[in-house]
Amino acid sequence: MTVTRRRLLQVMGAGLALAGSRSWASTELNLGSKRLQTLSDGHLLLPGEFIFGPMDKPDLTSVLAGFGMTSSDQLTPDINVSLMQDGDNLVLFDVGSGPDFQSGAGQLVEALEAAGVAPEDVTHVLFTHCHPDHLWGVLDDFDDPLFSEAQHLMGQGEWDYWFDPETVHTIASNRTSQAVGARRRMEIIKEQITLFGDGEEILPGVAARASFGHSPGHMSFEVRDGNNSVMILGDAVNNHHISFARPGWETGADQDPETAAKTRMALLDQISHEKMTLIGYHLPEGGIGYAENSGEGYRFVPASG
Repeated sequence: MTVTRRRLLQVMGAGLALAGSRSWASTELNLGSKRLQTLSDGHLLLPGEFIFGPMDKPDLTSVLAGFGMTSSDQLTPDINVSLMQDGDNLVLFDVGSGPDFQSGAGQLVEALEAAGVAPEDVTHVLFTHCHPDHLWGVLDDFDDPLFSEAQHLMGQGEWDYWFDPETVHTIASNRTSQAVGARRRMEIIKEQITLFGDGEEILPGVAARASFGHSPGHMSFEVRDGNNSVMILGDAVNNHHISFARPGWETGADQDPETAAKTRMALLDQISHEKMTLIGYHLPEGGIGYAENSGEGYRFVPASG
């Protein structure tokens, strides 16, 4: 075990308070032999219509009022990258935005450093999907793979969609830059990529869960150790307000809104019924928590609360 991994074991449980970024009271989850922690890549800056645009719902205003929000608000969702220690495996779930997406994001390298981890210590990188804030941090400042010693793993359907040269011509015009950026990075890491399908156990106790809709081949990850389980959701449930309160509503954040809504309802039903812990990429307070039944939907209960 490297020195940095020894240091990781010392600090995972202390929480992370990174200067210049958001911090929260608890970002750690112990799952038997597996220890998970969320690290902050910063936050996004989005117009409210990015999510609420398609929602011509009479009760949208009242639902958002319950969160102290309006549909015209500017949104600043957190970016939570999950890090898992399991024996000698040091696993990242997504890699943040890198320096080329938004000014408030791209802080993962500093967050790793604060946690005592060097990029070369990471053994596996698992991607939920290829949107910029999940994939673009895979390269360093010289366009070389940042996690040089890691095996990179992605769902077959997600890889096929974004690597297809026709995608840039068929994707919605407001996502063209995403397609160009994804393909460029995938070209560079393709020799490090292993592809997998729905239901496969990718690593011991880590299974892929198809959660299509937000992107064409989006995958979530179900992590289990004995009777303990956690669902790493990626963007299948991508906010703490409408996604929980009205999971069946179609949102502008999803590439296939109808499929995404069905996926979201199924996931939240399973998570709440099985009383699973969840980790959401854009949920507040580190993103670790629970889905609690509430009226017509659910509410997000942070584990740190």
